Amino acid sequence: MWRDWVVQPPQFVRWLFPHSFWRSADHKRKRVFITFDDGPVPEQTPWVLDTLDHYGAKATFFCVGDNVRKHHDIFEEIVRRGHAVGNHTFNHLPLFKAGWRTYAANVELCDAAEGGKARLFRAPHGHMTPWHAWRLTRSGGFDRIVFWDVMPKDYDNRLSGEKVLENVRRHVRPGSVIVFHDSIKAGERMRHALVGTLEMLKDEGYSFESIGDEAFRLR
Repeated sequence: MWRDWVVQPPQFVRWLFPHSFWRSADHKRKRVFITFDDGPVPEQTPWVLDTLDHYGAKATFFCVGDNVRKHHDIFEEIVRRGHAVGNHTFNHLPLFKAGWRTYAANVELCDAAEGGKARLFRAPHGHMTPWHAWRLTRSGGFDRIVFWDVMPKDYDNRLSGEKVLENVRRHVRPGSVIVFHDSIKAGERMRHALVGTLEMLKDEGYSFESIGDEAFRLR
C-alpha cells in the first residue's frame, strides 16, 4: 500500500497542503506537467532537453543548487529552451534530518545559484509539513510548493524501465504532475520511461506544459 501512495498520493494527504500544486484542477483538458528532479547533470540533462524538443514538449526542472553551480551552462540551456525551473535545495537536503534553519539556508543557497529564477519549490524526498510549506511560500518567496500526481519511481534500481513506464500508464490522467529524475541514478530507466510516456500521451492527444501561473488558475 505504501508503494502505491508514493506513486500516486491519496487525496487526504493532498488536503493537508491546500495551497500546493499536485495536479491541475482543469480535468477536462488533456495536458500533463512533466517534471525533472536532481539535475542538471551532463550525463542526462542534455539528452532530456533534446528529447523534449523532439516531441515539442515543455517541462519543469527542479534543480539541485550544487549541480547548477557545477553545470551552470546546462542550467542556462534549460531556461533558454523555454522550460520552467524550480528550487530543489542546494544539496538535496532532507528536511527532517536537517532542521528548519539549516534547511532554509540551503534553500537560499540554491536560489542564489539559480540567480533568483525559480519561483517554484519541491522538497527532496517530498519531506514537508504544512507549516514548512506555509513558511516557504509566505517568507521564502515561492509561488507554489509542487508535489506530484504520478511518481513512477525511475530512481528505484529494482524496477525495469518498462515497469517505470507502466507506473505512468496506470496512473496518469488529465492534469497530472509527473516526476522523472535527470540523474545518473535514474539512468536508462528514466530514458525508456520518458520516451514511452511522450509517445503514449502524444498518441492520446495530450500536450506537455511547464508549470506556470496558468496551471494554478482553477485551484
